[in-house]
Amino acid sequence: MDRIVIRGAREHNLKNISLELPRGKFIVITGVSGSGKSTLAFDTLYAEGQRRYVESLSSYARQFLGVMDKPEVESIEGLSPAISIDQKTTSHNPRSTVGTVTEIHDYLRLLFARVGQAYCPECGRPIEKQSASEITDRLLRRPPGTRAVLMAPLVRGRKGEYRKLFQQLLKEGYARVRVDGVIYLLEEAQGLNLEKYEKHDIDLVIDRLALREEERPRIAEAVELALLRGEGLLRVLYPDTGEEELFSEKFACPEHGSVLEELEPRIFSFNAPYGACPACSGLGYKQEFDPALIVNPELSLAEGAILPWARGRDTGRSYLWERLRALSEHLAFDLRTPFKDLPEAVQRAVLYGLPEPFGVVFRRGGKETFRVEVHYEGVIPWLEKRYQESDSEGVREVLEGFMSLKPCPVCEGTRYKREVLSVKVAGQNIAEVSALPVREALEFFRTLDEKLPPFQAKIAQPILREIVERLGFLVDVGLDYLTLDRAANTLSGGEAQRIRLATQVGSGLTGVLYVLDEPSIGLHPRDNRRLIATLKRLQALGNTLIVVEHDEETMRAADWIVDMGPGAGIHGG
Repeated sequence: MDRIVIRGAREHNLKNISLELPRGKFIVITGVSGSGKSTLAFDTLYAEGQRRYVESLSSYARQFLGVMDKPEVESIEGLSPAISIDQKTTSHNPRSTVGTVTEIHDYLRLLFARVGQAYCPECGRPIEKQSASEITDRLLRRPPGTRAVLMAPLVRGRKGEYRKLFQQLLKEGYARVRVDGVIYLLEEAQGLNLEKYEKHDIDLVIDRLALREEERPRIAEAVELALLRGEGLLRVLYPDTGEEELFSEKFACPEHGSVLEELEPRIFSFNAPYGACPACSGLGYKQEFDPALIVNPELSLAEGAILPWARGRDTGRSYLWERLRALSEHLAFDLRTPFKDLPEAVQRAVLYGLPEPFGVVFRRGGKETFRVEVHYEGVIPWLEKRYQESDSEGVREVLEGFMSLKPCPVCEGTRYKREVLSVKVAGQNIAEVSALPVREALEFFRTLDEKLPPFQAKIAQPILREIVERLGFLVDVGLDYLTLDRAANTLSGGEAQRIRLATQVGSGLTGVLYVLDEPSIGLHPRDNRRLIATLKRLQALGNTLIVVEHDEETMRAADWIVDMGPGAGIHGG
């Protein structure tokens, strides 16, 4: 069937209308505001298309999706499964970003897992994992006859005397050990008086040999034994030059021991514990007590400048108020001075407390009752403790009124673990790439294969193709100024709609009825032309587009126009 046939549509203000719409075309429904455009497009066509699709699913699946009410219409024939792209915020989930909604983030994770270079978070040294055979091959690339001492690192920067260690190694049949850079026979090492409270480095000498191809079996055996004794680490000293190399069979920095997981897509997700910052759980921000919400700087402490502590200040019996009064005596400031006029050190002491205890005098009826040494913890630490210990939702809700969202101090808002941020592609980590505006990101990925070694470029090409295509769709719908790490719940309705449109073009679905609500709102004429080209591309995939629109350029680009009216409300439909 090549047409959608609607008979007797009476939803809302529709006047029992019947019409036929061609399938596979770009159709604009226009008319004055309130004339029934959205009722026909969304509440009738989309609602019925979605309802029929959901009803075709199992009862188990339907309980998660929910079934839409059947619209007031006699019949609709030739209807396809329908997708609505309206002007609503994409997601209220704080974990959703432009990158995750468009699925570009999934391809970024794959790219960094396949061609990312890991660096030590401490020293910036490249981290590579090598097998025993690869290390053997690398050693044999040295000029034939090069003298080498293969050692297993046993102690790295730890305090102690290590006499028992030397005795044990001697029993096991080893001959030499290097202590703090000097090689000793184990018999000599036992006589060393190492400073117990100083840090030492101890390497066990596994073999001393000349690197030649005919010695490969011996070298391979020494490498394997050194890796076994050194828990995955091997140190090689070239005595003729004094040069040293450190090898690791783990994905770890041989110098600092910084261990990274295998580079897999899952560790580049801030929505999973493998890659998320442990401090903020991948949100990029933390809810913290905000001095600006706690203090009214125009008031004095006596007038209730500390809003959570204001109640009870006039009675003289408040435990907290007594501590605040004692603090004023201890630091010699006037409780009647407006908070904004207090010295900065006093303001900080009031909010964050003092490290040293001081005397507090408790009074009843104006007379001293008793004195006690207390530690003044400060307003904010007190609120934090109350918030963490309270089981009352009401108390927590009140306290949350004094909190605001601030960038996580550990990940600085990037959402990722430090180890994840040490993996880079062309000098950029995944957070830095995600922070680029879409247009700059598109340029970065278009030329990325030129910056990669040939074998990595070959691996990256199919991934880059998908990333570039999806970024191009975002540019085409006028969203080139957004960044991939932009939270989805901060997007306007129009931005969210165009992101969903770009995502649908990238999905490649065919035979679908798409219903859109004024996608051209807020667009520059240049961007509007790109938007129309994107709509045409979605249609060319074999889909039917129904667009509620007032824009003349969009109407002229349409294959079919439905004009609703003549008026609004009861005069429309």
